[in-house]
Amino acid sequence: MNNITLVVADDHPLLLDGLVNKLNEYNYKILATAENGARALEMIISLKPTIAILDEEMPLLTGFEVINKCKEKDIDTKFIILTSHKEKAFIYKAKKLNISGYIIKDEPFKEVHNCIQSVSKGEPYFSAIVKTVLDDEVSPQLQKMKLLSPSERTIIRLVGQGKSSKEIGEFLTLSYRTIEKHRSNIIDKLGLTKEKDILSIWAKENLELVL
Repeated sequence: MNNITLVVADDHPLLLDGLVNKLNEYNYKILATAENGARALEMIISLKPTIAILDEEMPLLTGFEVINKCKEKDIDTKFIILTSHKEKAFIYKAKKLNISGYIIKDEPFKEVHNCIQSVSKGEPYFSAIVKTVLDDEVSPQLQKMKLLSPSERTIIRLVGQGKSSKEIGEFLTLSYRTIEKHRSNIIDKLGLTKEKDILSIWAKENLELVL
């Protein structure tokens, strides 16, 4: 366990101190701590820890932004997100970034320990809550998205951004009638009910999946 080095970042000092204390009890080697994303990025680049444990919502840079910047620089550090967010948009983004671990803050510390051990061996670790969201919400929606053509994916992105059929038609140089037909086809492929504004609601809730 002593060969695993860590950088830990959270913008809440009490939570950060508590996490560090627990990690010390398990004899993990903590190279540095940070209370904002910019400082975390600086420490990861300079110290190159085995694993960085990051809160998602931090000042200056979010956890995801820190990870993106590290990947751009080909940093070998593995990343664990420790957050309160259980929403599928966050979990999908973590999956898309190929993040090694995702733990919810109100879970027991044992989950963090299990995650570190798994990630250090090259095995991704998502807590049971996160796996449930992935299996029951994210994966089924991604399977449905595969049924859409590239033009339908473009239309649904624009719908998710709040564009009307008229605005989408003007943007894509297609007729209003053609856009409405596409919208109807998309609703059928996604298995949505024919309710008013149902596609707009779905697109806004699942925008991360189509970006």
